[in-house]
Amino acid sequence: MGIIDKGNPGRFARLLQVLGPGIITAALVFGPSKMTITSKLGASYGYDLLWAVVTAIFFMAVFTSMSSRIALATDQSFLSLIKKRWGKPVAVLLGIGVFLVTASFQAGNSTGVGISLAEATGVNAKVWILLANAGGIALLFFKGFYKILEKIMILLIVIMLGSFIVTFFLAKPSVSSIAGGLSPVLPEGSLGLVIALFASAFSIVGALYQSYMVQERRRLSPGLQQRPSDSLPGILILGVMASIVLICAASVLHPTGVVVTNATDMSKTLAPLFGEYAAHLFLIGLFGASFSSLIGNASVGGTLLGDALGYKGQLSSNMVRVLIALVMTIGAFVALRFNKAPLELIVLAQSVTILVVPFIGIAMYGISNDPKIMGRYVNKPVTKVVAGIGLLLLLLLAVINVKELFFK
Repeated sequence: MGIIDKGNPGRFARLLQVLGPGIITAALVFGPSKMTITSKLGASYGYDLLWAVVTAIFFMAVFTSMSSRIALATDQSFLSLIKKRWGKPVAVLLGIGVFLVTASFQAGNSTGVGISLAEATGVNAKVWILLANAGGIALLFFKGFYKILEKIMILLIVIMLGSFIVTFFLAKPSVSSIAGGLSPVLPEGSLGLVIALFASAFSIVGALYQSYMVQERRRLSPGLQQRPSDSLPGILILGVMASIVLICAASVLHPTGVVVTNATDMSKTLAPLFGEYAAHLFLIGLFGASFSSLIGNASVGGTLLGDALGYKGQLSSNMVRVLIALVMTIGAFVALRFNKAPLELIVLAQSVTILVVPFIGIAMYGISNDPKIMGRYVNKPVTKVVAGIGLLLLLLLAVINVKELFFK
């Protein structure tokens, strides 16, 4: 691959370094909310909406690759580019917006960790919530936090992927039904869940964070040759995991008519069918999804707010680490106090997301089309068209969400 790095690590170690930013993005995006949504889709509509997962992941891959190219084209962070183009107040508002969104959704990640471990061990979920967040905050203040984060995310992705693949083979899904699910249809009553899936799987905030991770990896390994396509394996893994959860739910839950309210419903159904081993295996996957998002989601909020406030958005910055810890603390407090995210907090997160996400998408699209900034990494004509369609999709989702929140 022509990769040269200080210390001459082995080929496999170099490969992991190159793929690290994409894997971090995949791990932070694939959280308990994604598992719940894909489980609901499979349980309620069988294989019919598998195409929606594939489509959402396709656009996620396009914007994540775009984000990687922005990082490779310039040494300036994304919000630094925003400051130059639209002014500091816009960058600060954007940083605050992302911080509020991640803090609002963090309770769900804490709850996911607590429930998955409580179901598996019988120990109260609140104990696990405290331990998980304390552990996450402790990791922040280790020297070389990015390298630790990269290794943890890779480990959690391996755990998740392994547990879901075994569950997939236990479920014995129909190959013909999987193929049929790739044909676009919209079953009656499914629109709300499909919108939720696109908003979750096509995570523009997650795609944006890729640029910060690529630049972080470049600071640590300046001799490492990185390419925009290096992000794609991580996003492919994200798509595979989301697809497997939907397929397993379609195979196991749909025929029984089980109504999914949270991701643990899958494990409860697996137990009588395939034994406690299968149920615990799925719970391990849920833990991996929850803990990776607990750390990753908090890192996004803290990094972007830190960057907006002038701390360069680098994980080596003590202020950025304090802000990341603050996101975790807020999430833990809400999870312990309310056992889940209160409706008011969810509405706040959705409201801020409606404002933040379209602007991030427009800004990413505008910057990546600017040859003065991008040079040889500027969007190709095909990418302009495809990303433009993705941007229109983001704007359509924002309009639908405004209608649902304020005019229903």
